[in-house]
Amino acid sequence: MRGLGKLFIVDFKLFLREPSGFFFTMMFPQMMILLFGSLYSNKPIPGRGYGIVDMLLPGYIALIIATTGLPALIITMAAARERGILRRLRATPLFPQTILTAQVFTLLAMTLVSIALLIATGSFVFHVRFFGNVISVFLALLLGSFSFFALGFVVAGLATTARTGLMLSNLIFYPMIFLSGATIPVDNFPAWMHPYMKILPLYHVVSLVQGLWFGKPWSEYTGDVTILLAIMVGGVLVSAKTFRWE
Repeated sequence: MRGLGKLFIVDFKLFLREPSGFFFTMMFPQMMILLFGSLYSNKPIPGRGYGIVDMLLPGYIALIIATTGLPALIITMAAARERGILRRLRATPLFPQTILTAQVFTLLAMTLVSIALLIATGSFVFHVRFFGNVISVFLALLLGSFSFFALGFVVAGLATTARTGLMLSNLIFYPMIFLSGATIPVDNFPAWMHPYMKILPLYHVVSLVQGLWFGKPWSEYTGDVTILLAIMVGGVLVSAKTFRWE
């Protein structure tokens, strides 16, 4: 546990020193909500009781989860492998599980901090409304995060260099930004696209977080929960077989 704590602190400091990871995880969501909140305001929609920013915020929360679980994790692991850092860590007395767990805890901490900042911005600037249960939404965030971490480790196992990791993460990540409901509401897309959008993992995180944010029960999202659990379990099993230290 002592080694895990020290490694977590080191990983946390390294993450803060990485400009691109810090920007897209911590700053980009803030810019998004300030920009679109200023354009649309958050006045209640007649007959609904909530505004545009109320609808957008859960999607941006899901986007933070995807950002740390895919680009941040994949590029970090690929760069560490390329520079020989993973190989040297593997040669230390630390257990491999300890090394990877510290990385997961670091990304989870950054995810939760970024989400807290986003909610604070939405609350103080646009008076965002919350209709759900805090514990339920928090559990949904954990499920979404661990599912994307598992998926990220699978892809990270395929990336031999940081450049390859960047290419693979962008190939998976950018279509999800626009086609999952995270930035553009699902209702804005034609009905024939909806079945294809459900192929994207981020779609199910957006659906679950948004539904619970507005106070809907878990029972309405058993399909999303099942898919995210399957991604998490499947990702752990596959990455355990394919992840390479050098």
